Amino acid sequence: MTALHQSAAEERSDLARKPPRWFLFSQPPPLVAYVFVVVGLHAVLICLLALQTRWRPDALLTFGALMACGAICIEASRRLGMPAGVARDLLSAWWLPVALLLPPVYALLMPIPLQALLQLRVRRTLLHRRVIVSSAHGLAGAGASAAFHLVVADPLRGTAVWLTDLDAVIPAVIASAVLFTVINTAIVAVAAHSAAPGCRWHEVLWNRERLVLDVVELCVGVLVTVSCALTPALLLVALPPVMLLQRSLMHQQLQAAARTDAKTGLLNAAAWQREAGTEIGRATRTDESLALLLIDIDHFKRVNDAHGHLAGDQVLVGVAGTLVNQLRDYDLIGRFGGEEFVVLLPNADILEACRVAERLRNRVRRLSVPADDEAVTVTISVGVALFRTHGNDLLELLASADLALYRAKKSGRDRICLPATQKS
Repeated sequence: MTALHQSAAEERSDLARKPPRWFLFSQPPPLVAYVFVVVGLHAVLICLLALQTRWRPDALLTFGALMACGAICIEASRRLGMPAGVARDLLSAWWLPVALLLPPVYALLMPIPLQALLQLRVRRTLLHRRVIVSSAHGLAGAGASAAFHLVVADPLRGTAVWLTDLDAVIPAVIASAVLFTVINTAIVAVAAHSAAPGCRWHEVLWNRERLVLDVVELCVGVLVTVSCALTPALLLVALPPVMLLQRSLMHQQLQAAARTDAKTGLLNAAAWQREAGTEIGRATRTDESLALLLIDIDHFKRVNDAHGHLAGDQVLVGVAGTLVNQLRDYDLIGRFGGEEFVVLLPNADILEACRVAERLRNRVRRLSVPADDEAVTVTISVGVALFRTHGNDLLELLASADLALYRAKKSGRDRICLPATQKS
């Protein structure tokens, strides 16, 4: 699993601007310390366990076969294309069998060459992110391996007779797989929260979609484990369906990426306009109210000039997350480019729209984004327009909201305005 759950756009923008070689040291001190602790623990465990492990030929053969399968899947990802916005893969199908069937040192080693291959062949990202992901997978795999080997001391010994003891083995397999996911998620969640202390924990832990994907990955990993335990030759049978499932997963992510803004994860302008047009058509048929908010970050250029574009990107992500957290599930929010956002509020009259806009304005004022040795705060200006009152279609509504936003910025910013003379 690619478990950092970070914005793929951050990777792209970071690399496009060629960050300094030791970019990690420009990050918040808690993140720097945490990376060194986790990576150091990973390295120390490899050294200690390597000296204690008996390197048997059958274990090395199994490790090599699973490593080869993972490399083939990575190469398939490269050939299919894995651009920014596609963050999930099925590499756990190969990591989990290593953890369950082999001694813990193999689980510690497995992510290193595969993550290096991802970095070199598929998508380059900041080195410290790739390293922390490798260590997270390695430590999670070692923990799962140690737990499973308490139940099955030597899974490769003999003819895998332990598979027949389902009453004891199945719970152990499930528990070890869950432990793998929990440890991995916890490590990278702490790293993500250290990088952006203002984000909420639920934003860096699981959501429903991530949980479903984790369950799918673990189930595939368990099936590959059973096949490999019987004989490594069965990996030739397991590899094609895993690659097909990976292709399907990546296709869904590519479709989603085509609709979303890579930097913030919101709908992009084209997708937002399509969905907003559908919503306005529905409101026209049902004679329901509908409001539109056009939001602009005040003096955003000053943030980029004073703190750099990376800090500006973090402000965009922070503002986008704040807006989403304050809106209803069925409100339609998108990024219109630059520092401008747009929100469509179904079943909202002008009072409700202004109330929502004021709540968004107050929440963004409280947002604090760490940059260098200080925290960056921003404000927003909001233009509000009501369907039928200020426009009878999407273009008219957007034009009215744009006029209201212009009035808000001309009046001093950090305020909410309507297209007419009213002002909140």
